[in-house]
Amino acid sequence: MGESHSLEERFQAYVDAENKIEPKDWMPERYRKTLIRQISQHAHSEVVGMLPESNWITRAPSLRSKLILLAKVQDEAGHGLYLYSAAETLGADRKDMIDDLHTGKAKYSSIFNYPTISWADMGAIGWLVDGAAIANQVMLCRTSYGPYSRAMVRICKEESFHQRQGYEIMMRLAKGTPEQIAMAQDALNRWWWPSIMMFGPRDEDSPNSAQSMKWKIKRKSNDELRQEFIDKTVPQAEFLGLTIPDPDLKWNEETGHYDFGEINWDEFYQVIKGNGPCNKQRLDDRRNAHEAGEWVREAANAYAEKEAQRRKEGNAA
Repeated sequence: MGESHSLEERFQAYVDAENKIEPKDWMPERYRKTLIRQISQHAHSEVVGMLPESNWITRAPSLRSKLILLAKVQDEAGHGLYLYSAAETLGADRKDMIDDLHTGKAKYSSIFNYPTISWADMGAIGWLVDGAAIANQVMLCRTSYGPYSRAMVRICKEESFHQRQGYEIMMRLAKGTPEQIAMAQDALNRWWWPSIMMFGPRDEDSPNSAQSMKWKIKRKSNDELRQEFIDKTVPQAEFLGLTIPDPDLKWNEETGHYDFGEINWDEFYQVIKGNGPCNKQRLDDRRNAHEAGEWVREAANAYAEKEAQRRKEGNAA
């Protein structure tokens, strides 16, 4: 008991000194499990996040927009692979993680359980959803676990491209015909509140946030990140000439931040529980894609085994 306590104290001191924890380093079991939960949920979110956007690949309004959207969806698949690999360095099994996603045991970002009903949604997702993701993820470039931190550096660079792509779509629509302006405003109306819910529950209702910050897995609290996102995004909406759908939103000179209305936390928790507009559809699509790709995984594994055998025989010779 005393030895374990001493190890935890040394671990905390090592983290406090801004050192990175690597896979072979000693770490508390709770730290390892917290990271597996967070990284795997992050990976699931990247993979499920491909689905609402792939819905618009065949209907993009130009070849240029189709190519950009294809590149974005491909990036997100890559992000999922980086993150599953990072979780595996902690001893997690990729098959188990994916099974947990497909059975509904594992969670992913609630934002992806909303439908994409117009091309403007591709703009709102890039601008708002990826913008919120960047606010969350930039701090993860300095997270205390080395493999996660290094994966996030590349992911954040690509997410920044995604946000610019989304804002460009919104700008084109906001400068277009009355119908296009209305489409952009409608997308903002529908995606604003789910986007600020992305930062998670209020700090007072978040059971894991304080410990994650102590271990420097997280660097800022949910409420801090949410406020920063709102402060940055409101002027961007004003530049577009669009209106944030929050009658209580106003600048507070005293605090130097925007005050904003109450989030519908009932909706937030209902979506997390699996009762969002597209929860069932998203999981059905993921399971179907996984089953349809079984032959690819079998072929890849057979090839890898054959190559390993060939190298073994070559070394023996």
